[in-house]
Order: sequence, then C-alpha cells, then structure tokens
Amino acid sequence: MSEYLKPLPKPSPTSRPFWDAARRHELKLQRCAGCGKFIFYPRTRCPYCFGDQLEWRAVSGRGKVYSYTVVRRASHRAFTDPYVLAIVELEEGPRMTTNIVAAPESVRVDLPVVVHFDDVTPENTLVKFKPA
Repeated sequence: MSEYLKPLPKPSPTSRPFWDAARRHELKLQRCAGCGKFIFYPRTRCPYCFGDQLEWRAVSGRGKVYSYTVVRRASHRAFTDPYVLAIVELEEGPRMTTNIVAAPESVRVDLPVVVHFDDVTPENTLVKFKPA
C-alpha cells in the first residue's frame, strides 16, 4: 500500500466505535434507546429527545443520494482528480456526508447506493458509497 497523503479522521472517544466498526467493514450508527431513532454523526445525546441512552447498532448500508456536487477544485493539494461529495440518506433515516465511488457523470439525486469501505491505511478505513 502506498503512502496515503489525504487527511485522515481523528476519532474522539464518542466517534471511535464508528471508526472501529468501519475498519471491520461494518456500518454502525448510534440508536437512541429512548425514542428509537438512528442518528449520525456520533454524539453523546440524542438530537430528537435529548436522551443519553445511545447504543451502537449495525445498519443496512443502503441508501440514496440526497444531494451531491462534483469537486473539481479541491481545497487540499492531495485531492487531484474530480470527486463526488454527497449527502446520502440511509434507509434507517440519517444523512451522511460522504464520497460516491463512481464516475461523476453517473451520479444523480435519488441514485440507490450501498456502503463501500475504503481501506486507505492499515489503521484507517473510510466510509464511502457506490451505486447499488
């Protein structure tokens, strides 16, 4: 594996279970035991009922493109090729900001997608999506 030059996530105690699951090629999100809603991004309280009974649960990894843009002029020199930055709405409800692993011209709103795990270093796996 060649050296990875792009920025990498820095897990916090709250987000570490998400990144650990990704490294195992599992998509896990927090689910509130109080109201039953899945949430993303990881946090210490539910944004719907403000409960603190959050548990990590496996989710389907399926969703659809809610919105996207093609980035042609990146803000970091390591990003050289155009890439698709998207918001994916998961079947379970939450929306995730991510990349779509596909030719930019093939992406559209409502495109069905499935999770794709990108092992960028031995310690880091990024959660991306590809057309279903």
